[in-house]
Amino acid sequence: MKEVQEFLKVYQKEMNWEISNENYEEAKTSLLHNYMLLTTEVSEIAEEIRSIINETRISHPEDIEFAFKEAKDKHKENIGNEIADCFAYLIKFANYFEIDLEESFYSKMKEVQLRKNKDV
Repeated sequence: MKEVQEFLKVYQKEMNWEISNENYEEAKTSLLHNYMLLTTEVSEIAEEIRSIINETRISHPEDIEFAFKEAKDKHKENIGNEIADCFAYLIKFANYFEIDLEESFYSKMKEVQLRKNKDV
């Protein structure tokens, strides 16, 4: 994860896609803009999933499992691209706030594992 964070730090700087840190107003605007872009990418994942479900219902209603597999295969690349976009924005936020994502991830998973009110 550290390698991915470092790669994106350099990549985003080269592309001039960094979150501004000049002053509060620029940082606020940049953070909100990037948050908006992230939510747009998340909605694009939802659109792909909706397409899979819709195509499954109409393409082969006599064999729903086959239709579902076919639709998933058809949209796999697009969903992968949209997840990658989301991942890049999330890492951009982590880099901006100087968060070690690997450490944060494992710490959070441990916290969830130890919860007493886990979903069953």
